[in-house]
Amino acid sequence: MRPIMSERELDVGWDLARSTAMAGVSMDGFRDRESVGCEMRIVARPEVTVVIQFGDSPLTVDSPEQPRFDGLVAGLAPGIRQVRAERVECVELRMSPILAYRLLGVAAADPDGAVVGPDDIWGSAARLLREQLSETTTWAARFAVTTTFLAARETSRAVDPEVAACWERIVEHKGAVRVRELAELTGWSRQRVWSRFTAQVGVTPKRAAMVVRFRTAFDLLTAGRPVAEVAAACGYSDQSHLHRDMSTFAGITPGALATS
Repeated sequence: MRPIMSERELDVGWDLARSTAMAGVSMDGFRDRESVGCEMRIVARPEVTVVIQFGDSPLTVDSPEQPRFDGLVAGLAPGIRQVRAERVECVELRMSPILAYRLLGVAAADPDGAVVGPDDIWGSAARLLREQLSETTTWAARFAVTTTFLAARETSRAVDPEVAACWERIVEHKGAVRVRELAELTGWSRQRVWSRFTAQVGVTPKRAAMVVRFRTAFDLLTAGRPVAEVAAACGYSDQSHLHRDMSTFAGITPGALATS
């Protein structure tokens, strides 16, 4: 699904919309007008993603248990999952893990084999938000409701300035950063950098750097750049190294992604 910048109806049967009403938070709206259904692969990205499904069709996560949710909260590296819905009506939020820590009140960690939904984070307030979204008729109103909700959830809890600086360095250098450099940046020991970053971002600094580098490569491959060129540009030791990260974080080979 590819969101657009302004509210409109598309011939393919989808309503798509985007809002940047809240600083640092990207809000996309998706509504499947013709109930064609949707199947999506959750791919690692250097953002926290929150999906709030407000229609009457829950999301189903492919696993032996086939769990069903009214949304999901995914950290930077949620694992490879297929998510399906008979009809999609949702607001999707994306934000940096630094902002997410303040809005969610916790780090968006990705426990193996577990799916966390908005109810697990916000409790009954998330259920009320879904009810309010289901009663609206325009994306402008839905985004306004969501913005008000997020503003009310914002806490004084913030990541350490040193952790924020580490995250900014990782993003700035597209993942080409070692923990030793982050320790020098903050004046902390490597162990303290590792523990504080993991507690507040949800993944280790090494994992965060891997995700940022992977996402750079992923975007270049989807733009049509050759695999060998992407591997070199993103600092992978060879194409096999890129292949391993692509399989880990996207469940697809670089060659298959480049030709998809």
